[in-house]
Amino acid sequence: MNRVTIVGLGLIGGSFALGLKAHGLCNEIVGCSRSQSTLDKGLQLGVIDRAEPDILKAVAGADLVMLAAPIGSTETLLRAMAPALDGSAVVTDAGSVKGNVVAAAKAVFGKVPNWFVPGHPIAGSERSGVEAAKVDLYQNHKVILTPLPDTDPDALNLVQHAWSGIGAEVLTMSVEQHDSVLAATSHLPHLLAFSLVDTLAKEDENQEIFRYAAGGFRDFTRIASSDPTMWHDIFIANQQSILDVIGHFSRGLEVFKAAVEQQDSQAMLGIMTRAKVARDHFTKMLAKRAYSKTMTEKNVVFTAHRGGEVKGSIRVPGDKSISHRSIMMGSLADGVTEVFGFLEGEDSLATLQSFRDLGVTIEGPNNGHVKVYGVGIHGLLPPHGPLYLGNSGTSMRLLAGLLSAQKFDVELTGDESLSRRPMGRVTKPLAMMGAKVDCREDGTPPLKIKGGQPLKGIHYDMPMASAQVKSCVLLAGLYAEGVTSVTEPAPTRDHTERMLRGFGYPVTTEGNKITLVGGGSLKGTTIDVPADISSAAFFMVAASITPGADLTLQHVGINPTRVGVINILNAMGGNLEVLNRREVGGEPVADIRIQHAKLKGIHIPEDQVPLAIDEFPVLFVAAACAEGTTVLTGAEELRVKESDRIQVMADGLQALGVKADPTPDGIVIEGGAYGGGTVESHGDHRIAMSFAVAALRAGGNITINNCANVATSFPNFVELSRKVGMKLDVAEVGESNG
Repeated sequence: MNRVTIVGLGLIGGSFALGLKAHGLCNEIVGCSRSQSTLDKGLQLGVIDRAEPDILKAVAGADLVMLAAPIGSTETLLRAMAPALDGSAVVTDAGSVKGNVVAAAKAVFGKVPNWFVPGHPIAGSERSGVEAAKVDLYQNHKVILTPLPDTDPDALNLVQHAWSGIGAEVLTMSVEQHDSVLAATSHLPHLLAFSLVDTLAKEDENQEIFRYAAGGFRDFTRIASSDPTMWHDIFIANQQSILDVIGHFSRGLEVFKAAVEQQDSQAMLGIMTRAKVARDHFTKMLAKRAYSKTMTEKNVVFTAHRGGEVKGSIRVPGDKSISHRSIMMGSLADGVTEVFGFLEGEDSLATLQSFRDLGVTIEGPNNGHVKVYGVGIHGLLPPHGPLYLGNSGTSMRLLAGLLSAQKFDVELTGDESLSRRPMGRVTKPLAMMGAKVDCREDGTPPLKIKGGQPLKGIHYDMPMASAQVKSCVLLAGLYAEGVTSVTEPAPTRDHTERMLRGFGYPVTTEGNKITLVGGGSLKGTTIDVPADISSAAFFMVAASITPGADLTLQHVGINPTRVGVINILNAMGGNLEVLNRREVGGEPVADIRIQHAKLKGIHIPEDQVPLAIDEFPVLFVAAACAEGTTVLTGAEELRVKESDRIQVMADGLQALGVKADPTPDGIVIEGGAYGGGTVESHGDHRIAMSFAVAALRAGGNITINNCANVATSFPNFVELSRKVGMKLDVAEVGESNG
């Protein structure tokens, strides 16, 4: 741009000017203000290059005009500059109420000109005036643009380029959505701060109140020092949206007041716990975009150094499948459920947050301890928006069944990876039961569930072995009229059936048929989540392939539907001892001791495939270290996990020099020596951890890209790896390309 004109030379306009100049985005900045002293100060501070009090002269010849004056003067200023606007200049603004700005433009021009791009930077300070301008005010802050249907794409492009060029994150939304969101997130907090300080200032002991005010009071009331004139204009301009949100807040305050009056501990805990979590995970809850960006904007790289040892005794995190179900069943139960050993990973937390959004009071997690105040099987409440489930397929598929019988509509969404996963496998049996669940034409999320549908029990012969599909149907069956039963083509995880029984709900299992009758209830209980055998599998393979290894894994869940990894490693000649068998909360657990053994290639029995479906990536590493050929068949399910695990593992193994040939339903791996190299995990945590294990026997270091999701699914994998003797480094190296 050659020339940019700033109309209204204060904090907002001045900081925009400084940013443009610092980044070389224009040749000349012209400042326009009614105050000559403001213009003089702008010149003196180097904020502007030329001062022009005459608005027509200031605007003439500009490529971009930024209207940064108080919002109450928008119409007056647009009318004054209109004669100089011939369509060659793009005009934008910084007002915090877009409906008012759009109305002003229509009043002056008859309609909003296509060269006008309404905007609002979400940044500021209680300080005002050109002397408060900062060159980095907008760095890493959001700027919302609200283009209209007729907005010229080139005009929008110019404004986006200017804001992004000075370091802002540019978002777009409708005028109406902007004003509603800002009323809640900005306008109401300012109004409350003004009101609170004004109220307390009238108290007889006001000096004592302010003298002894703590940090929280100072932080909240800081914004009461903002410019009253500016905020007066905002409250007038966005009157209806502000009144709406004041009404919502007042009703919430009355509920909190009643809870305090009645000493209703559960109600108070519910409000405060939901508020704490909402604040802690603010960006995750606002939009899918914010959540997924947090997860993937950095390429977390593992460098797994060759060699190392595997010795000692460790306990891996709690079982993810059981953690998910403990929150679900606890929420639907009558009474309180206490969970110990809960896995505090993103997937499990997505389930926990969803039930908070459905009106359940949940304390924690605090070092794996969670307390769930069950609302009963019919006590869930409508969420205020879509339930965002991150990357958790378990959450989405099980919730689809559970929510299909509720009285309210609900939408289930996920991140980019989950949004590619097939959901037709659950929507089909749910439709047979009478549920109405819509997804995209290709069967992928989001899922839109229509409430108020009476369900009827069915018998479902599952076309594939899937614990998630089975659990989805059974959870829907809790609400269905009559009998619901499922027949499995092969055994799958039975955590749902076991946990339902633990909560006092009758479930019968006869061979491969699981049956329950709808209309019952669950009773709160205590759950001690076993260590996750899927997480333990990485260390089982690590110890099996490393000479001199001797490792004990404590309190591992050895559910018969999950022990495929143990069976397969033993069939390969592994040295695994299952010690101290016991039962905790209906789930069998044991300590497992693993010592190094010389592995041999095998044809993996197909009846073991469903029992080890999540452990195959690291079992492929075991196969690469084994003598001879390992053949896997009947594992089509691996192609629709977080990644196509067959192809991705084959690509990575080949990059290290392993002969690995993928097939439509499996892989053929020739064992032997292999070297180091660089592999892509494609954001799949199990792929990343498997290649970290592979470095124990590699001829060189292995670099693994896109490992951010390891921290979300297995939070202390790196720490435990180092503890047992693996040599693993972690670094962030810019943006992810996975």
